[in-house]
Amino acid sequence: MKDRTDSAAETSRFDLSQARPGSPAIMAVINRTTDSFYESAATLDEAISAVAAATAEGAQIVDIGGVRAGRGREISVAEEIDRVCPTIEAVADAHPDVLISVDTWRHEVAEAACRAGAGLLNDTWAGVDPQLAAVAARHEVGIVCSHTGGLDPRTDAHRNRYGLHAGDVVDATESGVIELAEAARAAGVPDERIIIDPTPDFGKNTYHSLRLLRDLSRFTATGFAVLLAISRKDFIGETIGDVSPEDRLHGTIAATALAVERGASMIRTHDVRATADAIAVALAITGEADPKHTVRGLR
Repeated sequence: MKDRTDSAAETSRFDLSQARPGSPAIMAVINRTTDSFYESAATLDEAISAVAAATAEGAQIVDIGGVRAGRGREISVAEEIDRVCPTIEAVADAHPDVLISVDTWRHEVAEAACRAGAGLLNDTWAGVDPQLAAVAARHEVGIVCSHTGGLDPRTDAHRNRYGLHAGDVVDATESGVIELAEAARAAGVPDERIIIDPTPDFGKNTYHSLRLLRDLSRFTATGFAVLLAISRKDFIGETIGDVSPEDRLHGTIAATALAVERGASMIRTHDVRATADAIAVALAITGEADPKHTVRGLR
């Protein structure tokens, strides 16, 4: 495996500072798994094709994961590395302008991924491995600080409660991600490389997740970039009805437009083209971007 640590800074790769309110980045989901809840790119060739399609449709970041978020068979550190690192190397060669994220909670995987060319650690399990921030600092890459309500990796919430009032989930989630952000800062990660994620569905029921989106301004007001990973999630399906992931796109796009209007800096998605269109319309309505082709009434 090549060590790309020294050469990564020499490329024209998308920089995290470019992802901000009013100009959100699109993070495409690339699952190197066989059992993901929606889409998988089970082989290296499939993953490379998925990245090519995503970048052509407007993704600036690709998030490569080797372990299903939910319950499933045990995946060892070695197997996770074998799944993600060859993909990261191939993407770094083929798409040097794309920021590569690795979706992992394990510092050993993060270390290998950074050496392969990753520039962002997407820790969806809320710092369960405290060494992850040190890896981010050592390799000068970004880190996502999430909130899972105390869940162990790959487990499901069951009747989680946050205080006595509906809004208490916002207080708990905000304090949780800020605590992790401060730990990352203490480890040596600068603020511009720290991203916070309220993490809907993880350790939360549908009411909790909806409340987090309603109060998203609490998170954008922290000064940290905010990632929203809401693509086709259960709270979308339950809000619409008893709807499977395959039929959750329209609901996801509605939530995405609201998140963009409320200041999200990054949207993680399975559907890059639809997400790019939603972002373009939302920003044109808010006045933060111009329409891309305006000839109506001028001919």
